Amino acid sequence: MNRMDAVTLRQLRTLRAVVQSGSLTAAAGDLGLSPPAIHAQLRALEDLLSAPLVIRGAHGAFVPTDEGRAVLEAEAQIAVALDTAARRVTSLQSGHSGNVALGVVSTGKYFAPRLVADLRRLLPEVDVTLRIGNRDAVIGWLSSRALDLAIMGRPPRAPAVVAEPIGPHPHVIVAPPDHPLAAADPAMPQDLLAQTFLAREPGSGTRILMTRFLDRIGDGTPWRMVEMGTNETIKQAVIAGLGIALISQHTVTEELRSGRLVALRAIGLPIQRSWFLLRREDMALSPAGQRIHDLIGQMQGSFLPVI
Repeated sequence: MNRMDAVTLRQLRTLRAVVQSGSLTAAAGDLGLSPPAIHAQLRALEDLLSAPLVIRGAHGAFVPTDEGRAVLEAEAQIAVALDTAARRVTSLQSGHSGNVALGVVSTGKYFAPRLVADLRRLLPEVDVTLRIGNRDAVIGWLSSRALDLAIMGRPPRAPAVVAEPIGPHPHVIVAPPDHPLAAADPAMPQDLLAQTFLAREPGSGTRILMTRFLDRIGDGTPWRMVEMGTNETIKQAVIAGLGIALISQHTVTEELRSGRLVALRAIGLPIQRSWFLLRREDMALSPAGQRIHDLIGQMQGSFLPVI
């Protein structure tokens, strides 16, 4: 009864060397062993398989039996698999392959696909998984270590992160082109506060920024807000005349370019912020993660929309 689970790579290499060289002495020289050691390895392998693996040929050289050829075929496949694994390990260690999870706040969905496409062209062996959610969701993913890297507008206090600016992130107040404030230059604070503002859900970074801006210019003056679930819904609602919105300029680039929306002119607008690339302070990046991190930094925001 053969015992394949006890076969060693050294035994398989010994068989290969004996067949290729034709003698125990030559195989010993190739492998840096003594002829008795080669004989012992070969005999042990034959005992494990309960079959003769080599016989003397017509000219005295060792040649494989049918069983020996079957084992040599398996040894060749193992050698290829090990070589593939070695190259894969080298690639992983150098950062040329691997898996990287990138989280982006929902406002960034207008540029994130292009960014990931650029990264994949530059590092085709690195699998970048894109996860998009609101600010609270991305912070939750960071907290649970589900992300290697994240892009958002304002770094969280927890978990502790290393944050690096990667590009400008302007915010504007948009209105339909026929809105009474569209021609104002500038629109007065009291006129802005008299409008209905359309905003994202609690936890949205854009909503937090809008609240701070209106509280600052209003100095306690109440203002009206209607909550909506997505930036797309907000844009369509503004176009339909249901209100105005403070929103990331990167989410309305096409609408501003086509004239379906206009950016109101007012003191303090646009609000200039930055996009940040984040990683957990207590979590080392993999080689692939470090390469993706460095590439995004080198792009200097070239993937961001422009009007």
